[in-house]
Amino acid sequence: MKALVKIGKWIGGIVLSLAVILLIAYFFITNNINQRTATKHSFATETIDIPRDSSIVKRGEHLAVIKGCIECHGEKLDGKIMMDDPALGRLVAANLTKGKGGLPADYSTADWLTALRHGVDRNGRPLLFMPSHETTLLSKQDLQAIIVYCQQVPAADHVVPASKLGPVVNVMAYLDKMPLLSVEKIDHKLPIVASADTTEGIAQGKYLSISCSGCHKPTLKGGEPVAPGMPPVPDLTRTGHVGKWTQAQFIHTLRTGKTPSGHQINNDNMPWKMTAQYSEKELASLYQYFQTIQ
Repeated sequence: MKALVKIGKWIGGIVLSLAVILLIAYFFITNNINQRTATKHSFATETIDIPRDSSIVKRGEHLAVIKGCIECHGEKLDGKIMMDDPALGRLVAANLTKGKGGLPADYSTADWLTALRHGVDRNGRPLLFMPSHETTLLSKQDLQAIIVYCQQVPAADHVVPASKLGPVVNVMAYLDKMPLLSVEKIDHKLPIVASADTTEGIAQGKYLSISCSGCHKPTLKGGEPVAPGMPPVPDLTRTGHVGKWTQAQFIHTLRTGKTPSGHQINNDNMPWKMTAQYSEKELASLYQYFQTIQ
């Protein structure tokens, strides 16, 4: 009996020690993430001319859809709570209009570029979960189009709460399993891309694939789930399962969310309702580029 008591105390001591170690580790991780999210950054001010013709606005609207601006910030770009979970935290996309709770009246083209190119707000504070490591690689023409479209969206009064990071997000961000701070992933010395190929083919597909790299990795070979509870991310290259599809099957899947095997994809796991808005030429270009990668 005494032996069992000793064993019990020994096990209890180990469990208590592990709990203390985990608490210390989490305190360190939380402190690290808090410091990084509070760090102010400074970059040279950039600006570009913003043409106002209808074709640019139409191009900007298309980009706002296929690049996920609408998906995250809402159809009116007035912001929304994308996630509110005790473990993950509260993830909020900002109101991008000039209405109450939105951008200040003097928010300029330079401020837009600071967000899109560097992943920080006008005061240098990091934007959370903003895919600026992707938008920084947009061409000058596409940056112009997105900015002019967002600038002409009607003001909408919508005050959204601040984002609040939960323990799971803190840990995953610390382990670099979640793109929390895009400002840390950008080569800030790169100049604005002068232009991008707009003809159907591999070059256009490579340019468009930047938007796929956030989940499917820069190699486009996928891997671990983006977040707990989500499925593994598929390999898009020709050596993966998706690579065995025909171009017609690939386009049909990204239009309908239904794979060649008949499986209906959950839009929360793969935003096929967003990819459905790509043009036929854009989807064909993506497929052709993916087929060049082993």
